[in-house]
Amino acid sequence: MASREEMSLSFGSAAGAYQSGRPDYPREAVDWMLEPVREHDRALRVADVGAGTGKLTRTIVEAGAEVVAIDPDSDMLTALRENVHGVPTFVGTAERMPLPDASVDAVLLGQAWHWVDVAAASAEAGRVLRAGGVLGLVWNIRDESDPWVARLTAAMHGSHAEEMLAGDGPRVAAPFGGLDERRWAWTRTLTRSALLDMVASRSYIITATEAERAEILASVGDLFDERRRTEAATTGADGAETITLPYLTRAYRAIRP
Repeated sequence: MASREEMSLSFGSAAGAYQSGRPDYPREAVDWMLEPVREHDRALRVADVGAGTGKLTRTIVEAGAEVVAIDPDSDMLTALRENVHGVPTFVGTAERMPLPDASVDAVLLGQAWHWVDVAAASAEAGRVLRAGGVLGLVWNIRDESDPWVARLTAAMHGSHAEEMLAGDGPRVAAPFGGLDERRWAWTRTLTRSALLDMVASRSYIITATEAERAEILASVGDLFDERRRTEAATTGADGAETITLPYLTRAYRAIRP
């Protein structure tokens, strides 16, 4: 099995699958994370860290903020610039952001905080945030209270994020205190190709052997067919068959003193 560091840096090789397969973030979650720093007389300045292909970046832009996108993988940032236009991008990490001191109102991370060194990333967020700024953490997680979804997870293996959220949840360190949390339940419609891309974009699958990857994707394809048989027949805009996949979005925020 690949190391944790290798898995954390593997996503650029699957940027296309990541963009196709990963869900967007609910606007309500972004609005909630930014709520403590909303001011009517100016646009917020937000750093999207671990920005990937721009899934969270796009929603932050739609929320009316000025965004800078940071990711350790230049391939992911190339994809981001194609998907979200006009956003400055920089190679960097949560532990080392290429930003001046006290330069942003919020630091947001989507599907990323479980990869970081908590103490170092918390200190760095504290450095770049203005006093009263927000550190926001958000994850889209499949809702495994649905037995079929639990079987899907078993087929494609759990992630570091899912293990963390099933346990004590995320932690932060100085200068931040405790985290507030909110959750949103929603349903996503997926074609077979989008479901397979979602699975193929996960670090465990990216770093698996070719044989392991093929076996997992075949199992997921069988699960798609099973789900189709139990749901009312639906098709996407392109005529492709679809299924529904329930999600939970879990968001956290902490305020810099």
